Amino acid sequence: MSLEKILAISGKPGLYEMAAQTRGGFIAKSIVDGKKMAVTMRHNVSILSEIAVYTYSEEIPLGEVLESIKEKEDGGEAISHKSSKAQLEDYFSEILPEYDVDRVYASDIKKIIQWYNLLIKNGFTDFKKEEAEENKSEEE
Repeated sequence: MSLEKILAISGKPGLYEMAAQTRGGFIAKSIVDGKKMAVTMRHNVSILSEIAVYTYSEEIPLGEVLESIKEKEDGGEAISHKSSKAQLEDYFSEILPEYDVDRVYASDIKKIIQWYNLLIKNGFTDFKKEEAEENKSEEE
């Protein structure tokens, strides 16, 4: 499972895996409890592989940020997303020192750390997989 199949649905807690296509949208399965739900066009859905974090020079894909957290934590869980704003910002600046403090809010940092911990708890640890596959196909 790559980040291309992982979804964040606005107004719904946690992360979801795209399970199947339907006529009016698709079926999403919760990563936490496995419950399925129908997702239609009126839902605001973000695919994790399409999310990037602003830095002063460029936008860094979320997969790279999650990979940096994984390297810092040796594959374990990061700090709690319920930590104070100052702790979250200090932690995030260790992970991504060049992040744009004016455009990346504390709520964004909290969400990224929460997603990372959720993915790690549920056995998802390969955040750069889709990039490796793209590089292979470019080389061939």
